[in-house]
Amino acid sequence: MSDMWTGEKVRLRGVEPDDWEGFRDLSGHTLDVRNADLVEPPRSAESFRTWTAERAGRPPGGDAFRLVVETLSDRAFAGAVTVGETDSRAGRFRTGIEIGREHRRRGCAAEATELVLTYMFAEQRHNKCEVEVYAFNDGSLALYRGLGFVEEGRLRQHEFFAGGYHDVVLLGITAAEFWAAHPRPSVR
Repeated sequence: MSDMWTGEKVRLRGVEPDDWEGFRDLSGHTLDVRNADLVEPPRSAESFRTWTAERAGRPPGGDAFRLVVETLSDRAFAGAVTVGETDSRAGRFRTGIEIGREHRRRGCAAEATELVLTYMFAEQRHNKCEVEVYAFNDGSLALYRGLGFVEEGRLRQHEFFAGGYHDVVLLGITAAEFWAAHPRPSVR
């Protein structure tokens, strides 16, 4: 392994100020935003520029961070992956991913998530990753289940949007489960 942040299709990198258009584009489809989070009113281009510049200026790592998913083939902004809600005492963290429509169903989300899990399990000594997915988000449920995440529970009628209440599915994967399905990185 020459770079733990690079896979066969994507690489993860820090946020740069010029990424504001990519983040704006991720927020451009109501259904996509709803699958990942709650819908907010439209934001100005300046708001995206300011938000992105602030994130670009943050130091790397820490308990919560966001990385850009960039395609290797054309170095295009494909989306972003986040880590947050870390609990170093218990060895848990949460992750999430957003991939732009033009880069979906190409393995970008799976590979980016694998890269983050490798870092958090192999370098940060965490033992478990958790995700929350809306029960209607079949694509994300399939992604995480395909990576080896196991359903651990369901929060019934947990979120309200689009005129109704919706369930949230809790999924998790332990380091041992991840390493059983993915070879450990070489130290050479």
